[in-house]
Amino acid sequence: MRKTLFPLLGMFLILFSSCNFSEDLYINEDGSGKISLNFDGSALMKMGGGNLNETIDEEVLDSVISFRQLLAEKKDSIANLSPEEQERLKKLERFTMRMVVNQKTEEMKIDMYTDFKKVSELTDVFGALQNAGALNAKGEDAPENPLALGSDASEVEYSLQGNTFRRIGKVTNKELLQQAVDSLGPMESFFGTSTYTLNYHFPRPVKSVSQKGALLSQDRKTVTWKVPFLDYMKDPELLNIAVILED
Repeated sequence: MRKTLFPLLGMFLILFSSCNFSEDLYINEDGSGKISLNFDGSALMKMGGGNLNETIDEEVLDSVISFRQLLAEKKDSIANLSPEEQERLKKLERFTMRMVVNQKTEEMKIDMYTDFKKVSELTDVFGALQNAGALNAKGEDAPENPLALGSDASEVEYSLQGNTFRRIGKVTNKELLQQAVDSLGPMESFFGTSTYTLNYHFPRPVKSVSQKGALLSQDRKTVTWKVPFLDYMKDPELLNIAVILED
């Protein structure tokens, strides 16, 4: 099982180009909570699964991976990386990943999650996520990660001040962002069917939301906002959102 999981860490990064991505955030009254990054690659499985049949030797795989434990097991390989790369990988320690793959039912779902004590800890969660490719078991270069495209050109910040929650994406280098978009090539057609959805759950009802197209649950405690993934890649500020809670 462990032997199978290592190549999958690299494989699931490729699958994002044909997946729907969701960011589920659960915030408690004291500002603590949990973030869960979900990937549904079932559509790709229905298309034949790409190289999955060669990568996964079990018909049904349901595994939970602690990145803290995984990094400890691979400490010798990680020691050969640059200090900068080691520091980036360290950000993965707090994450746990559950991977479910059923070749018979053509299901593939991945969930990466972690708890937090305050919302500001979530700043640039993608920065940690894109580092998973460096955990290639054979020490080879990781496959190109679509989520890493333009990552050096933008950042995401989270904040909760009083009754106001904000998710703010910022372009830090327009030239690098444009280079990333131009380099998409054939992958752009795959991204065309992918979506990025925010599902934010709050402890109190929502008073107002900055995104006019966002949906509210019946109890007004959950906000949902969905955009095409390709559009988000081209404009990291597309998912910027401010949510004001009731007193």
